[in-house]
Amino acid sequence: MPVTLSDAVVVVTGGASGIGAALARRFAAEGARAVVVADLDAAGAAAVAQELECPVRLGVGLDVADEAQVAALAGRVAEEIGPIDVYCSNAGLIGSPGLGTDADWQRAWQVHVLAHLYAARHVVPAMVARGSGHLLVTASAAGLLAEADLAAYSVTKHGSVALAEWLAIQHGDQGVTVSCLCPQGVNTPMIAGATNVSTTLAAGAVIEPEQVCDAVVEALATDRFLILPHPEVQAYEQHRAADRDRWLSGMRRLRARARGASPASA
Repeated sequence: MPVTLSDAVVVVTGGASGIGAALARRFAAEGARAVVVADLDAAGAAAVAQELECPVRLGVGLDVADEAQVAALAGRVAEEIGPIDVYCSNAGLIGSPGLGTDADWQRAWQVHVLAHLYAARHVVPAMVARGSGHLLVTASAAGLLAEADLAAYSVTKHGSVALAEWLAIQHGDQGVTVSCLCPQGVNTPMIAGATNVSTTLAAGAVIEPEQVCDAVVEALATDRFLILPHPEVQAYEQHRAADRDRWLSGMRRLRARARGASPASA
């Protein structure tokens, strides 16, 4: 079922900057009645909301890893604004390179998996009850392929994709649609100046958040689950499935090239 943004009530988490802020602006431009910008950075969320040209705009502080906060926001929006038509579970983080620490894994798990679970628990049931609504899960191309520098990021983004698929299977015949956004490099504060995402930056073009929004709006209008702002990711995923050993070898070469080393010395 295609998603209609005109007159919609939309919530965007991770909305203070990057892809989230761009999505909030785009949804307002597409005619949304209300856009709620939620972020751990409450001041940043409020600043983005203030820019929006829509009848209702709200910026709020939200830790997506806190289920009680997610539940409270869903209830507040439903009570004060109206039923949520589109919920963008978009917050994300990079974390430490390599295997990282237990704390890195815990926070990545909370933000990249549990945050989507909390949305499924506290936003989706109301959508099911009325037979309409859309959940957008921001994952990453790393969730379909791999991020060779960041273990916790790569693994938990796979979890994002898997949970989005599960939700699409569960609710696709109940009037509730689910999509999964999987970009590669995007010019956001998350990767600006980062040296620990070198393979992501070496894998292809770094695009602007507004280009991601173009892909999102097109996918919502055509009821497409997988949103690939970098179309080449589809071919990469097919190569991975067709010959996993060859794909792993190619990833090692990519990592070596990003680090300016030969595969043998990387």
